[in-house]
Amino acid sequence: MANRVQVVLNKDVSKLGRSGDLVDVAPGYARNYLVPQGLAVNATPGIIKQVEMRREQERQKLLEIKQQAEAKKVALATVGRLIIRKTVGENNAIFGSVTAQDVAEVIQEQAGQEVDRRGITVPDISTLGMYKAEIKLHPEVTAEIEFEVAPAKGEAV
Repeated sequence: MANRVQVVLNKDVSKLGRSGDLVDVAPGYARNYLVPQGLAVNATPGIIKQVEMRREQERQKLLEIKQQAEAKKVALATVGRLIIRKTVGENNAIFGSVTAQDVAEVIQEQAGQEVDRRGITVPDISTLGMYKAEIKLHPEVTAEIEFEVAPAKGEAV
């Protein structure tokens, strides 16, 4: 088997790696395809050092994002009970349903925290009562909030 050369990818290459990856490839593949197409550059000690610095900066940024998510989780835990008001019919049944958008709006109003509705998992809710929702703040951080579905103001139960 021929010797291999190391290149640093400038762009994502399917079945080879992502941008910034240091990969070993056949010399002809690097010389005839990757380098002329601008998909990779030959790995030199200086370029390898730049790649390592970029990876460290990326790791620091991801760590900072995770810490912000942890802080938001703590803030949501200290909020207390949230109240979602809905129109009520017979037997405490609510009209419509409680959606992730409703939960996100209540968190914004009552807690002052902005949460992406797409990360909220709400159980099927059809009656008044206490419920829990999961909020995915980060791939590794999930918060759980408790909220009450109550009748709209001015309605008797």
